Amino acid sequence: MPADAKILKDAARKHWGIENSYHWVLDVTYQEDNSRVRKGYGAENLSRLKRLSLNILKQDKTKKGSIASKRFEAALDDDYREDLLRKAS
Repeated sequence: MPADAKILKDAARKHWGIENSYHWVLDVTYQEDNSRVRKGYGAENLSRLKRLSLNILKQDKTKKGSIASKRFEAALDDDYREDLLRKAS
Protein backbone atom coordinates (compact mmCIF):
# COMPACT_ATOMS: atom_id res chain seq x y z
CA MET A 1 0.00 0.00 0.00
CA PRO A 2 1.44 3.39 -0.88
CA ALA A 3 2.27 5.77 1.97
CA ASP A 4 -0.43 8.30 1.14
CA ALA A 5 -0.94 10.91 3.87
CA LYS A 6 -4.70 11.24 3.20
CA ILE A 7 -5.27 7.47 3.42
CA LEU A 8 -3.25 7.24 6.63
CA LYS A 9 -5.04 10.26 8.12
CA ASP A 10 -8.47 8.80 7.30
CA ALA A 11 -7.52 5.41 8.73
CA ALA A 12 -6.24 7.00 11.95
CA ARG A 13 -9.38 9.13 12.32
CA LYS A 14 -11.66 6.12 11.81
CA HIS A 15 -9.69 4.12 14.37
CA TRP A 16 -9.76 6.85 17.00
CA GLY A 17 -13.41 7.64 16.28
CA ILE A 18 -14.33 4.05 17.08
CA GLU A 19 -12.00 3.94 20.08
CA ASN A 20 -13.32 7.20 21.51
CA SER A 21 -16.98 6.25 21.10
CA TYR A 22 -16.33 2.82 22.65
CA HIS A 23 -14.47 4.38 25.57
CA TRP A 24 -17.24 6.93 26.02
CA VAL A 25 -19.87 4.18 26.31
CA LEU A 26 -17.72 2.31 28.83
CA ASP A 27 -17.16 5.46 30.85
CA VAL A 28 -20.79 6.56 30.86
CA THR A 29 -22.34 3.13 31.40
CA TYR A 30 -19.76 1.55 33.68
CA GLN A 31 -18.06 4.71 35.03
CA GLU A 32 -14.75 3.11 34.10
CA ASP A 33 -12.75 6.31 34.63
CA ASN A 34 -13.88 6.40 38.28
CA SER A 35 -12.67 2.88 39.03
CA ARG A 36 -10.35 2.66 42.04
CA VAL A 37 -9.10 -0.85 41.24
CA ARG A 38 -5.34 -0.60 40.80
CA LYS A 39 -3.61 -3.67 42.32
CA GLY A 40 -2.60 -6.83 40.54
CA TYR A 41 -4.66 -7.88 37.57
CA GLY A 42 -7.94 -6.57 39.02
CA ALA A 43 -8.23 -3.55 36.74
CA GLU A 44 -7.46 -5.58 33.62
CA ASN A 45 -9.86 -8.37 34.61
CA LEU A 46 -12.70 -5.95 35.37
CA SER A 47 -12.05 -4.08 32.13
CA ARG A 48 -12.32 -7.31 30.14
CA LEU A 49 -15.55 -8.27 31.91
CA LYS A 50 -17.03 -4.82 31.24
CA ARG A 51 -16.13 -5.05 27.55
CA LEU A 52 -17.55 -8.56 27.35
CA SER A 53 -20.82 -7.51 28.95
CA LEU A 54 -20.99 -4.40 26.75
CA ASN A 55 -20.64 -6.55 23.63
CA ILE A 56 -23.31 -8.98 24.88
CA LEU A 57 -25.71 -6.11 25.59
CA LYS A 58 -25.03 -4.49 22.19
CA GLN A 59 -25.87 -7.74 20.40
CA ASP A 60 -29.19 -8.13 22.21
CA LYS A 61 -32.13 -7.11 20.02
CA THR A 62 -34.92 -8.44 22.26
CA LYS A 63 -35.11 -5.29 24.39
CA LYS A 64 -35.14 -1.73 23.22
CA GLY A 65 -33.35 0.97 25.10
CA SER A 66 -29.91 2.10 26.10
CA ILE A 67 -27.05 -0.12 27.20
CA ALA A 68 -27.53 1.25 30.72
CA SER A 69 -31.22 0.28 30.76
CA LYS A 70 -30.44 -3.21 29.41
CA ARG A 71 -27.74 -3.59 32.03
CA PHE A 72 -30.15 -2.55 34.79
CA GLU A 73 -32.80 -4.93 33.43
CA ALA A 74 -30.26 -7.78 33.40
CA ALA A 75 -29.37 -7.02 37.02
CA LEU A 76 -33.02 -7.30 38.08
CA ASP A 77 -34.39 -10.03 35.81
CA ASP A 78 -32.82 -13.47 36.18
CA ASP A 79 -34.53 -14.78 33.03
CA TYR A 80 -33.30 -11.91 30.88
CA ARG A 81 -29.76 -12.26 32.24
CA GLU A 82 -29.82 -16.01 31.61
CA ASP A 83 -31.08 -15.42 28.06
CA LEU A 84 -28.25 -12.95 27.41
CA LEU A 85 -25.62 -15.37 28.68
CA ARG A 86 -27.11 -18.28 26.76
CA LYS A 87 -27.04 -16.31 23.50
CA ALA A 88 -23.45 -15.21 24.15
CA SER A 89 -22.10 -18.75 24.49
